[in-house]
Amino acid sequence: MSTYAALLLPSVNRVYADASLQLVQAELEVFSLRLLGGRISNIGTQSIAGVAYITFDGRDLSDPDLSLLGNVSAIYALYQRESDRLRPIELRSLDRLDSDLLTIMKYPGKTNEQFTRLLLNVTLASSGFGAEMLERRFAVLDPLCGRGTTLNQALMCGFDAYGIDVDAKDVEAYATFLQRWLKDKRLKHRSEFGPVRRDRKVVARRFEATFAVTKEDFRDGIIQRVEVVNTDTTRALEFMRPGSVDLVVTDAPYGVQHGSRTGGAPLTRSPLELIAEAAPVWVQLLRSGGALGISWNTRVASRHDAVAAVSAAGLTVLEGGPYDLFEHRVDQSIQRDLLVAVKK
Repeated sequence: MSTYAALLLPSVNRVYADASLQLVQAELEVFSLRLLGGRISNIGTQSIAGVAYITFDGRDLSDPDLSLLGNVSAIYALYQRESDRLRPIELRSLDRLDSDLLTIMKYPGKTNEQFTRLLLNVTLASSGFGAEMLERRFAVLDPLCGRGTTLNQALMCGFDAYGIDVDAKDVEAYATFLQRWLKDKRLKHRSEFGPVRRDRKVVARRFEATFAVTKEDFRDGIIQRVEVVNTDTTRALEFMRPGSVDLVVTDAPYGVQHGSRTGGAPLTRSPLELIAEAAPVWVQLLRSGGALGISWNTRVASRHDAVAAVSAAGLTVLEGGPYDLFEHRVDQSIQRDLLVAVKK
């Protein structure tokens, strides 16, 4: 049995920094439960030389196990404790692109990037594909993608990203940003943004891009794909094949900076109507073994009601243990929680 100490990334958001110790402990518990056979224990916090660390015991952790831990959302450095010394352990992150892909865009209501990674991590670890986290390119859908924080996080990890959003301005802003970013980084790519026509009528607008980290990869077809459709999320099956994504990951509108909207209805403060109407569509898009991870504002929708809405769509919500430990304060009007549900 070895003891480890993890130093967390600094956060530009003070409130999230205050919550991150609790959130990362819960994330580590999910990793232990779903990916590491329960071989991480005694997760807690400790001040070492006046600095807060997350500490835990690890039993027979292999190099692949430690590589998994290198992808925990807010871990900046990991050490093995040896008496009164800390021995650094090399972290192998999935991150394959420059971090400014996530940090450049600033706008009201943007989800914290560290929380976005946590939500993606917990959803992937809880799916039937978690053991392949370090080896496989996953297809990730954000069906309420806004300006693309989740999409960019998926791309950062080497995954393919798909998005749906009803707000034309948000989709246009994302397309403009990503095209400019790919050019600035001199990544070999192709992109297109234009109307989707059926029966000579425009039914939506779609942004598509493919790119590779190297020119050689692009030439050999080793590419990543991002695709965003400007339409209502309940119409997603008109533009995507059933069973085509591994993960559905989204941060539901909070009813503060954003409202929730389905089918052209007026904005409503509660995301429950949106979830209840859209979740059956999202379930059809998921492959068997896939998982849905969703966060929302509990001040406008209780956890009980959110669980009921997702369960009614045919998913199995994971509850108990670490899954009950993610609720945290965002600001005066937002108390955020997340839930994860799997498709059998």
